[in-house]
Amino acid sequence: MRAARLFAETVLVPTGLLYILLHTAGLLPALLAVIGWSVITVTIRWVSGRHLPGTLLVCSGAMIARASVALALSSALVYFVQPVIASVFMAALFLGSALLGRPITKRLARDFVALPAHLRHHPGLHKVFVQTAALWGIGRLVDAGMSMGFLHMGLDAAVLSRGVFSGILTAVMVAVCAAWGFRALRKMPDLSFRIGLPKPTAAPAAAPAMA
Repeated sequence: MRAARLFAETVLVPTGLLYILLHTAGLLPALLAVIGWSVITVTIRWVSGRHLPGTLLVCSGAMIARASVALALSSALVYFVQPVIASVFMAALFLGSALLGRPITKRLARDFVALPAHLRHHPGLHKVFVQTAALWGIGRLVDAGMSMGFLHMGLDAAVLSRGVFSGILTAVMVAVCAAWGFRALRKMPDLSFRIGLPKPTAAPAAAPAMA
C-alpha cells in the first residue's frame, strides 16, 4: 500500500497533469502544475506531522528540479531528457553501491518495511540487499534505453514512456527483486519468512492459590 501510494504521488498524478495541460493549456501551466503538485504533496505530509519517506523526498525533489530546468529553458524536450540522465546516474549509484558492498537498497527498504534491528547486520540478508541493488541498477539502465527510444518518436511517446512503461518496468523490477529476496531468504537456515502479523504469545497460566 505504501508503494502504491508513493507511485501515485510521484508518477501517476504529475504525469497525468503534464499530459493533460501540455495539450490544453501549454508548456508553462503544465510544468507549473508538476512543481505545484510536488510541493503540495511534501508540504501536506510535513505540516500534518506524517512520515516523510526518503523515496518521496528524492522523487519530488528530482521532479521539481527537472520541471524548473525545463521551465527556465522553455523546452519540454529538456524535461524528458533529464530522466534519461537520472536513470543512468541511478544505475551507477545502485551498481556502485553493490560493488562496494554498501547497498543503498538496505537504506531505502526502511521506507517500505520495518526491518528488525537484529537483522540489519545479518550477513545473508546483507548479501540479498547487494544482489537487489545490482538488479535495480540493471533495471535503471533498461529504463534509460527505453526512454531514449521513445523520445526519438516524439513528445507524446515520451510522455507515454515515462508515465506508463517506466512505471510498468518499475513494478516488474519490484516484483523481480521481491521474488529474488524471498527465494534467497528461504535458503537461509537461521531465518524464516512469514507474511502477516506475529501470533500473540499465550499468557502463562496463573499459579494455584495456596491454602
